Amino acid sequence: MIAIDRKRLAALVAMPLALALALGGVAVGQSEAMEPDESVTGTVTFWNGYGADGDEITTFRNEVLPAFQALYPNVTVETQEIPYDDLRQKLVTGIAGGVLPDVLRADIIWVPEFADQGALMALDEEMGDFDDIAAQVFPGPLSTNKWGEHYYGLPLDTNTRIIFANDAVLEAAGVTELPGTVEEFEAMLATVQAALGPDVYGYAEGGTGGWNVLPWIWSFGGAITDPELTTASGYLNGEGTVAAVTKLKEWLDAGLMSPSILGGGTATSDQFGNGQTATVLEGPWMPSIFANQFPELGFSYMPVPAGPGGSQSVVGGEDIVVFSTTQNKDAALAFVRHMLSEESQLAMGKVGQMPVLASLVGHPDLPDYYPTFMGQLGNGNARTPVPDWPAIDEAIANAVLKSLRGDMEVQAALDEAAGIVDGLLSS
Repeated sequence: MIAIDRKRLAALVAMPLALALALGGVAVGQSEAMEPDESVTGTVTFWNGYGADGDEITTFRNEVLPAFQALYPNVTVETQEIPYDDLRQKLVTGIAGGVLPDVLRADIIWVPEFADQGALMALDEEMGDFDDIAAQVFPGPLSTNKWGEHYYGLPLDTNTRIIFANDAVLEAAGVTELPGTVEEFEAMLATVQAALGPDVYGYAEGGTGGWNVLPWIWSFGGAITDPELTTASGYLNGEGTVAAVTKLKEWLDAGLMSPSILGGGTATSDQFGNGQTATVLEGPWMPSIFANQFPELGFSYMPVPAGPGGSQSVVGGEDIVVFSTTQNKDAALAFVRHMLSEESQLAMGKVGQMPVLASLVGHPDLPDYYPTFMGQLGNGNARTPVPDWPAIDEAIANAVLKSLRGDMEVQAALDEAAGIVDGLLSS
């Protein structure tokens, strides 16, 4: 395993971790201390995208749901596992036809869209303890639930992207310490190239969309819109964003970064596992995938290299929302609270659903790679939470792709994209 300069990286992760721990407080809905409540009645339908035969749904059915039913013996929970693509279509059809669940495990990018259509309940208005619960979760995942003046959900599980470093590649290149800053990261990329030749890259990325490039844009001090989400001009085409995309182009042109960022070619995970790249940005689902596909692979973790904007990354995951059409509000909200309890979060966390409660940072029962991810979440940001995010994402992806291919100058491509996004925001 590559050595890490602990003192240097401590500055990158200590602040997020301190923030996370400070947000702890009293745990949400600790089931062990609660008496069964027979006054809450009704049936709660819960749609989710858990794999029908995976560890997540098994744990939910065998541990989380029985614990809820022990607390609320007069509430029946009917669950339906629906594949991601089918789930979205089923929701769109359901909103049009009025056939919806009570509670949904929603992709974070769906919440503003469905809230804008009036389909979701404003939980900060309906839950008297909303502020108490919100204070205990990571702010990045929480922010994905806000649309306009209200919060229409709560984070349920989360993830972010950090750097995975291939130990064997870096050792072969003579790299003994992981970098902490963008400048040090770039120097490491150059070292890999010089030592191992043009067929081994320092960094591999799989695309130009927001999920791919936002960690770099934010770490360079860039942005997509103003904080009020009203304009992209001056932000998407601002100094920090231009600097980030320019740097990516420099790495690509110099052969320090794999051309996979342009689309196609070998998957970044395969490049990493086969020793064709020293680093990738990936999420917490990858350790188990690497263990199965490349059982001899050794790798280390580090936060996104810090630039002028610090060490920033992107937030992924799912939120839990209640549809405004529910006829069982009290039961639905009780179920939401239970899913945010330490008991439920810990149970699901053990099988790969990364907890959103700051109080679980460093918990010994969670996977040993979680602390780096949870530390990064302290500086994790949501993709622009507006209904038109898919179209905004497409504008970003196209602008970055044009820039990297040399079809347009970076500034011109981002100017064009900013104009497109301004139109989407105004509509």
